[in-house]
Amino acid sequence: MANDFIHKARGVSDLKCHLVLTTKYRRKVLTDPMLTRLEEIFKALMERWEGRLVEFNGERDHVHLLLQYRPQTEPSKLINNLKTVSSRYLRKEFATDINKVYWKDVLWTSGYFVASCGGVTIDQLKKYIEKQDRPVE
Repeated sequence: MANDFIHKARGVSDLKCHLVLTTKYRRKVLTDPMLTRLEEIFKALMERWEGRLVEFNGERDHVHLLLQYRPQTEPSKLINNLKTVSSRYLRKEFATDINKVYWKDVLWTSGYFVASCGGVTIDQLKKYIEKQDRPVE
């Protein structure tokens, strides 16, 4: 994973974020087949965004995604696309189950949690920067 960077013409990047999406009203609607399908949907969407779904898992009322994305990607637009498309596909493919819980065309809450993350801790990064061989005059 250390060399699993995104290579493009003008640079190499390794930007990652942890995203948590929660079902509307925190209803326990997600099943194992739904989570499997969500993982497929998120993988395909991240490929379209020229990024990667690094890790995925979930429970009955929320999902966790570890995403790798390009520097040009606006996280808010990416997240909106992930929520909109996954909701549409799941509501269509699992309509019987989801319609028992929701009467409107909803799946996710309007909000989300996102945090940037990297391969090292902040303390490790600070120590690395402190140890740089700064020229002394």
